[in-house]
Amino acid sequence: MTDLSDPLQATPTDMAGVPVLFVMAAEAEYGPELRRRFAPLMTGVGPVEAALSMGMALNMLQAQARLPRLVVSLGSAGSARLEQGAVYQATAVAWRDMDASALGFERGVTPFLDLPAQIALPLVIPGIPQATLSTGANIVSGRGYEAIAQDMVDMESFAVLRACQWFGLPLIALRGISDGAADLAHLGDWTRLLGAIDARLAAAVDALRDALSSGKIRL
Repeated sequence: MTDLSDPLQATPTDMAGVPVLFVMAAEAEYGPELRRRFAPLMTGVGPVEAALSMGMALNMLQAQARLPRLVVSLGSAGSARLEQGAVYQATAVAWRDMDASALGFERGVTPFLDLPAQIALPLVIPGIPQATLSTGANIVSGRGYEAIAQDMVDMESFAVLRACQWFGLPLIALRGISDGAADLAHLGDWTRLLGAIDARLAAAVDALRDALSSGKIRL
């Protein structure tokens, strides 16, 4: 039996002849509809766990000549401005934790890396609404959204993107909005919409399969 949290057991899924590595953070986001479609790498929560898991998994797959041609990061996100329960595709990802402004660097820019504060994700699944995404190690709630320029927040996608860049792989990030309209008070405020999001993420995965099959997405 495959341990989804073991990066050394990560296995790409065939999608219309394209090997795709699906990446998620937590079992609570992996509902019955998604389970019918793929077995993801489950990284754990936060950018450190995501970077560690992705680096190990992709290095192992490269050594076995089984690198995917596409990585898809998917799960939940928070937003104070987007429709709760809806699914969005990230057009760009930023790292909100990075702040070397005291040394003269733009906030969000990692010193000595030739990367902008917000990195574009150019692949587009037709028919999926688009939004920008901020990754960080904190749960955002209430007035915390006022300091974030991006439309939605998560805790893993920027780390996943950096690992993908190292191995020269494209990334698609899909996020269902689980919270953000009201302050978070307990775990149930996050899990309440995950069932509906599971079905909508599954529909987005089906749309990705169709776009790969029809050539609307070319890798």
